[in-house]
Amino acid sequence: MPFNETYGINAFGDFVMKERLPKATYNELKKVQEGELELTASVAEVVANAMKDWAIEKGATHYTHWFQPMTGLTAEKHDSFISPTPDGRAILEFTGKELLQGEPDASSFPSGGLRATFEARGYTAWDVTSPAFICEEGCSKILVIPTAFISYRGEALDKKTPLLRSMQAISGQAMRVVRALGNTTSKRVISSVGAEQEYFLVDAKLHATRQDLVLTGRTVFGALPPKGQELEDHYFGKVPEHVTAFMSEVNEELWKIGIPAKTQHNEVAPNQFELAPIYDVSNVATDQNQLVMQTLKK
Repeated sequence: MPFNETYGINAFGDFVMKERLPKATYNELKKVQEGELELTASVAEVVANAMKDWAIEKGATHYTHWFQPMTGLTAEKHDSFISPTPDGRAILEFTGKELLQGEPDASSFPSGGLRATFEARGYTAWDVTSPAFICEEGCSKILVIPTAFISYRGEALDKKTPLLRSMQAISGQAMRVVRALGNTTSKRVISSVGAEQEYFLVDAKLHATRQDLVLTGRTVFGALPPKGQELEDHYFGKVPEHVTAFMSEVNEELWKIGIPAKTQHNEVAPNQFELAPIYDVSNVATDQNQLVMQTLKK
């Protein structure tokens, strides 16, 4: 399939929303994303229905609220679109309430000692500014909805909530500077991030002989080189053919969910490489970087 037909094919991004949402709903949702309006239940209901129809057309049977607890990883719980009917059959539905909020058990996640286990209810809340996407795992496809993860009283239980709050704080203080410079029309300042992702590739047979790599995923023991940077000819050198094939697979997976992977090259260390996407709004770029790491491992 040509590139222009695959890029963003699994992302419920702006192009898809503009195509599938009523114009009034789309315009209101854009104002919500820009911080001008609060998200209403009626808009969430329309978006949820359009998102469900799009996901089912893509072959998805389940959806998940995808969040980033304080484990350094991502977390998800899959729910199907199936809803039983009184006559013993079932229909596929996805409501605005289900889009807006989930309630995964938070008792086994790190919580910073904020709450006792029996009080450890957690809530996921839809991050309306980060696009939903389809995750393909073998023969299954899941609608993934980026969310924040908070307690009943609003304590942050994840990495995204502090990020969203810091973006608001930065915007608020930056607007003071903007006003002092004479700008009276701008309404907010948007922070952006472009995260480089460096990684090592190790041949599977060699990996199996190293217990530190197998058990921890990183080098625990080894020897320092006799002098620093003596293999600097690797930096920006010609990418080996089998690595190029790996990079091509990674790019295809990332492009399908709308991640603009742009640059790839050899890094300094042997078998060290780098992938860099085009920068984006801070919370979107953070979500994308988690997906980049997951895709590299996959």
